[in-house]
Amino acid sequence: GGLRITPQLLKASTGEFALESILLLKLRGRGIAHLGCLGDCANLEWLDLSGNAIAQLGPLAALKALTVLNLSRNRVASLEPLGSCHNLQTLNLAGNRLSSLQQLRCLTGLRRLESLRLRDPLARLANPLCAAPAYRAALADMFPGLKAIDGERVSGRGSELYQLCRDLDSSLGRGGGGGAGAGAGTEPPRAAQPWVDAGFWEPRPPRRSSIMEEAYKQFGEVLRECRELSRRADDTIAQAERALSSRPDPNSFVF
Repeated sequence: GGLRITPQLLKASTGEFALESILLLKLRGRGIAHLGCLGDCANLEWLDLSGNAIAQLGPLAALKALTVLNLSRNRVASLEPLGSCHNLQTLNLAGNRLSSLQQLRCLTGLRRLESLRLRDPLARLANPLCAAPAYRAALADMFPGLKAIDGERVSGRGSELYQLCRDLDSSLGRGGGGGAGAGAGTEPPRAAQPWVDAGFWEPRPPRRSSIMEEAYKQFGEVLRECRELSRRADDTIAQAERALSSRPDPNSFVF
């Protein structure tokens, strides 16, 4: 049982006539059990399949441009096909059936993988292997390139903070400068070096990708929600002020 992904389903969901034209696809909570022709979406960059009944990932091996993949709340126990998705940067596998770290070995060749999620405490999602002691440390060892595990930034070597501190140390000349001793200041000062590479502040050419467009769209939706909440709060405050001002002031009574 369960729904199979067909060209008709994909075209109806995206409004695209050709499957190769689909760059971004959301099929959240649709009762999908079979990925069907999904592998024909050769240029797909952003894919959300969360909340379905998917166990077999075979067709995903053909998605060489895939950058963001959300498979949370499914029935996945084998990740082998994802080893071919060489552009993958963000992978959410929270709420599946992965029971050992060995099942993740097939992902170690994904050089661009930066964020891996196996557990989502807010949504109460995990995998059986998350019960293992120090599984997060073991993941960090297995994937030294990761910047985030389960949504938390990885600390230590390789992290942006570590890199920044190291760069600051070298730019300040730690270990090579004279102290306040007798010999201090005898060396001629070195020419000041720029902190950033030439061209760092030049504007980069804009690249409009489907991922950026989706991010802008989601940011816009959050902004609209914030404005609506702010408006409601203003209304509530105004109502409270009116209610308070209509009550008689106890200090105004003359005895």
